[in-house]
Order: sequence, then C-alpha cells, then structure tokens
Amino acid sequence: MTATPLPQAPEGTPLIECRNASVRFGDFTALHDVTLTVPESPGKGNFISILGPSGCGKSTLLNLVAGLLMPSAGQVLYRGQPVTRPGSDRGMIFQQYSSFPHLNVRRNVLFGMEINKHRLGLDRRQRLERAGRLIDHVGLAGHEDKYPHQLSGGQQQRVAIARTLALEPGVLLMDEPFSALDEPTRLEMQELIVQLWDRIHPTILCVTHSITEAVYLGERVWIFSRAPGQVAFDIGDCIPRSPGIAPRVAQEQADFKNAARVVMEAFRRVSDGQIAASPAAAKETR
Repeated sequence: MTATPLPQAPEGTPLIECRNASVRFGDFTALHDVTLTVPESPGKGNFISILGPSGCGKSTLLNLVAGLLMPSAGQVLYRGQPVTRPGSDRGMIFQQYSSFPHLNVRRNVLFGMEINKHRLGLDRRQRLERAGRLIDHVGLAGHEDKYPHQLSGGQQQRVAIARTLALEPGVLLMDEPFSALDEPTRLEMQELIVQLWDRIHPTILCVTHSITEAVYLGERVWIFSRAPGQVAFDIGDCIPRSPGIAPRVAQEQADFKNAARVVMEAFRRVSDGQIAASPAAAKETR
C-alpha cells in the first residue's frame, strides 16, 4: 500500500492564510477582519507564540485553522485550500489531557496511524517503529504499556504530543498545553517541545498566557488586541533562538530579557487599549 499524495499548492502559497476572517457568536464578535499569513518553511517550520487578553480570540483562531470552527465572514486557507473541516494534516493539542483512558501509551500513539494507515502508506511494522521512535523522543521509553491513569499530567501531555506528531501534520496547534502543570514540569515540557520542533520541523502555533513562555517557545510572538481580536503586534527580530538551552538558563540571558521587555511593553499597550502600534513601535517590535 502506498500513500496517496496530497495536492501540491503552487510555489509561494502560504501554509496558513486568513483573509478578512471574522467570527461572531450571537452578538459577540470574537475575531474581526483578521488577515494574516504563515509561510511554508520546508525543513524548518515556523514557531509562533500567541498572547493576548482573555477573550480576545486566540483559541478561536486555532479552532479556525483546525477546522473545528468556520468563520462567520472571510476565509481561512491551508496550503491554498479553504479549511472546511478537521484533518490529520493539522494536529491539535488541548489544555485538558486527551489520552484514551482504555488504551496504553503505545496504543494511544498508534491510534491515529491505524485510522489513517491507507493515507500514510505504512504497514504494521512501520507504524510500530514510528510509534516507538516518537515515544522515545518525548521521553516515555519504558512506559509503553502504562495506561493514562498510571501517568503524571506531564507524561499524559507527552503522549498527546507523540500521538499528534505520529501523523506528521504540517501544523501543530497548541492551546495552553502546559497551563495545568506544576512549574518544574511546565519548564520540562517547554524544553521538550522546542527540541521536537527543532528536530521534526512542524509549524507550531501555541496559545499561552505567559510572556516568558511565549518568548522561550516562539521565534515570533503575535499579540492580539482586545475583542474583537486582531493581531496588533507581530514581534520577531528580537526573539532569541532557544533550541539546546534550558528555559531557566535562557531566561537569565540578556537577549531573552530584552525580548521579554519588548513583548511586555507591547502587551501593556494592548491591555491599555492602544490597539494599533505607532510607526516607531512597529519598527521597535518587528
């Protein structure tokens, strides 16, 4: 059995594109006229952290890209095609632990590959080999036969990450994936996901409420305005690279502290209602 190739987008087509996308829930507008692009970055991937006040539409954007929600107006495209439903090419990791309680670690990681085995073109041996590699990558070697109730919260999120990456999605969407974890475990998971991104190269969009987490994880930081949400700041040039550096070490470095100050100032402007950056601010933060 061979995999069915996905349609190839024309060269230069963005990986993700929102065209004047708005989302309304009754009288409440969560996102308004959002226009943005995330380029294809073969062999590298993008890592974008997303910050913003509560209720500004951060998670709504992830749900649009995932196909779990349709825009009330405008379009969301993935590789040039309108997003109309969820797909295995866009993986989602939630704040809540999402392992299947009746399956052990190995079978949880295999689950998506079994459902998509014809598309993936992998036989049973190949699926087991991929599951084994990913279980090792996320630090769960030796836990393959354990069930979710036998794992810590951090270990359960490692299972979710391995299960999602097993399908080799072009985009990994993470909605506050570490917020329920204690601080030491949260730092371990931050380091893990940066290492995986540097090794496997998916494009990652990660919603967080922590400025230090956003700066450590992302190579770019989007800051959303208050609802109805739009991207008020796109901060990239000052964000240092983190692969190979532990979070606590990174946070003590001068370039990290400078980036955190820039992000904090932009976030303060958003919180104070200064939605649009001035030309000087744009130059400072981009």
